[in-house]
This record gives sequence, C-alpha cells and structure tokens, in this order.
Amino acid sequence: MKKKNKMSLLKMIGFFLLFIILISLLWFISHQAMNIYEKNYYPPIGQLVRVDGDRMHVYTKGEGENTIVLLPGLGTTAPALDFEPLVDEISKQHRVVIVEPFGYGWSDITNKERTVENIVEEIRFALQKANIEGPYILMPHSISGIYSVYYSNKYPDEIEAVIGIDATLPKATAYFNEDLPAMPSIMRYVAPTGVARLLLYIEADAYLPLAETGTYTEENLQKTKVISAWKAYNKNVVDEANELNNNIDKTDNLSFPIDMPVLFFTTKKDNVNDEGKSNVTFYQSQLTKCPLSKIVTIEGHHYLHWTHYKEMSVEVNEFTESFNDK
Repeated sequence: MKKKNKMSLLKMIGFFLLFIILISLLWFISHQAMNIYEKNYYPPIGQLVRVDGDRMHVYTKGEGENTIVLLPGLGTTAPALDFEPLVDEISKQHRVVIVEPFGYGWSDITNKERTVENIVEEIRFALQKANIEGPYILMPHSISGIYSVYYSNKYPDEIEAVIGIDATLPKATAYFNEDLPAMPSIMRYVAPTGVARLLLYIEADAYLPLAETGTYTEENLQKTKVISAWKAYNKNVVDEANELNNNIDKTDNLSFPIDMPVLFFTTKKDNVNDEGKSNVTFYQSQLTKCPLSKIVTIEGHHYLHWTHYKEMSVEVNEFTESFNDK
C-alpha cells in the first residue's frame, strides 16, 4: 500500500511539473508572437541608422541655434518616450536629439562590450549617420554623465557645453567612498523569456514614469510598456551595469574641459553624510572654471525630467542664451 501511495505521489508531481513546463512553453511562444506583432504595430518614432552592422534609433525634434543631445540613464527602457515632456518643452527653442544606445528603446541589442569607448563611439557615429552635425550640447541623465566626460575629453571640439540631469560622474564613487553593486547576470533573461511581460500584467506602474496624470499620453505609456516587454534588463543593460566600475576606472582622472560651460541639475533633497558631503558639494567640486557654469537644485527624485520639465526648460534656455550671446 505504501509503495502504491508513493508511486501515486510521484505521478502527481510528474504531471504537475509537466503542466508547468507546458504552460511556460506556451507563454514563451505567445511572448515571441506578441513581440513580432508589436514591433510591426509600434514602429520607431525616429530614424534607424546602421552602426557596426546593427541599428540605432535616433529621434529628433525642433529647430534652433543649439543641438541638445539627450542621453539616458541606466536601464531607462525607452529613452525617446521617457524624455518626451522635456523634449516637447526644450524643442520650442532648440533642436533636440535623443540617441538610444544599443539595448534601449527601438535600437538593436549588440554583442559588443559595453565599454565607455564603445558606447561613446557608437553615439558619435549614430549622430553622424543621422546627419546631425555638431557642435553638441550633451544632456546626460545619470550614468550617461560618465560617457559625456569621456566624449568631451576625446572630442572637445564637438561639445559646446554639458547639462547634467543628476548625472553620475567618474569621481563620484571615490568622493563618497562608495561601492557600486553588480547586476545579476540572470536578469538578462527577464525579457527574452517573457518574464518582463508577465510582470507588466501584474504591476505595470513599476515600469512607468512617476509623473502626474496627463504628463505622458496614453499612447506614450502603452509604447513604454510594450518596449519594456521587449527590452527590460536585456544583456546590454546588464553588461553596462557590470562594466560600470571598469568605465569609472578608465575615466576617474578626467573632468570636463576647464573652459566648458556646464550646468548640473540635482535634487534639492540632499542627504549630507557624516563628512558633510552631499550631491551639491560633489557637483561644486566638478564645476569648470567657466563663469557660466552652475548648479540648479530641484525638489524631486532622480528622474527630475518626469516632473520638472518646464522648470528645467527655462533653466536650459537661460543657460544656452548666456553663452550664445558671448
């Protein structure tokens, strides 16, 4: 009797595991089919240019004397959509460009390493292929601050100024004596396996901007969710996160060129550590000698452009006018 009960239990476990495998397989097939359908239904809003054999997405809006190039923070799934409220404001007086790096938005996923050298060269080549001539005003958010420091040192004639949105700069980790956490490699399978799509059904808000209702259109939010299902935590994002320490080591001896105008947006809620150091004191140490360089503090979170795009646009216009008039 005990042997029969044991066999019955094993059969039940076997059927249960088979059921789980079957459901997972059906979900995976459904996810791949949805990807194909959605990529046809939601084409790129900008242009795709060939960079090292793969495609990068470049979105442009507005006209003006200045060309402002927005660069995204780590893991911002759809930069061209994420920056939309800020772009709509700034593009009233400037030509605004969003370059979506490999692994982001409508850009392809690449097999190239996510080194600072590769990322900067890809951004630069994408701008050239899109026929967007410099000089540029780089506007990096978060981790892209590191790439902007490297870009402005390697190609100083191409960069007119830098406007950071709570930008991560190479000297920050040493200044605050902080270590950077690694991103588990298993995260790269979240999107390909359909896990990201499943999480969107459970808690879609986790993938969307924390902004007031009406800031982003329903179409924008729907596209953001769809692209999150394609790209969330893909291998390029995971590799970029885990390459960050190496990229900092390569650039920690660099600062923005001494005569370059820089504007740093940072959060007003600034935690001061035991040594009296804060984001503001750090950015003060990174200001160039240009008299136009300054820091603007804003009440908000790390993604300041989600909620303070109008205020930021005013500051950007005043900043650019100050050196355009020189």
